[in-house]
Amino acid sequence: MEKETPQINKAAVEDLFKVGAHYGYVKRLRHPSVMPFLFGTKNNIEIFDLEKTYQALEEAKSYVSGLAQKGKMILFVSGKAEGKEAIKKAAESIQMPYVNGRWKGGTLTNFEEIRKRVKKLEELVEKREAGELGKYTKKERLLIDREINSLEEGFAGLTQMTRLPDAIYIVDVAHEEIALSEARTLGIPVISLSNSDCDFSKIDYPIPGNDANLHSITYFTSQIAEAYKQAQ
Repeated sequence: MEKETPQINKAAVEDLFKVGAHYGYVKRLRHPSVMPFLFGTKNNIEIFDLEKTYQALEEAKSYVSGLAQKGKMILFVSGKAEGKEAIKKAAESIQMPYVNGRWKGGTLTNFEEIRKRVKKLEELVEKREAGELGKYTKKERLLIDREINSLEEGFAGLTQMTRLPDAIYIVDVAHEEIALSEARTLGIPVISLSNSDCDFSKIDYPIPGNDANLHSITYFTSQIAEAYKQAQ
């Protein structure tokens, strides 16, 4: 059965234009797999065909809606400075796990070890909030606070991930190459906002668009979260 092509919503395409979703990278960085999604070039910058971007986004949202209806888990990922806040806000709005900093190798492929670190973080925070650290010396409390800060930096967004996710949403698979590789190794479907330098053949639900702009990343990421929320 052929996949039904979403009808074009002109207002939505205009919204994509407003957030600068059409801007790719310079022509020399183009990955061949992106060719079908391009409109052309302007001043040596690749320009995405926003009608095709809209269609790809709708297909990704439809998939996400299906996940929500089944109570499935999505892991949101972006270590890029422009995407950190958007990833955190979107994931938290639907109680999903996220990584909005440097990806820790083995987050998926060595999940049990990562889970131990998350549990350690939860235990230390619980003790601190319960006032149980008073029995330690000032120096010991300082070291514990430092450990909590270190664990929070790497694992705070993963407290919701008590098992492997059913899908992963990545901003820029070229930037998050290890996360992509781990997901593919485990057969976890990948949804990704990715620019013209990315290999779309490795993405199950590629969304071609500007992955280097705050407004563009925020728009696409919030759309994915909203699709999940609406289908719950």
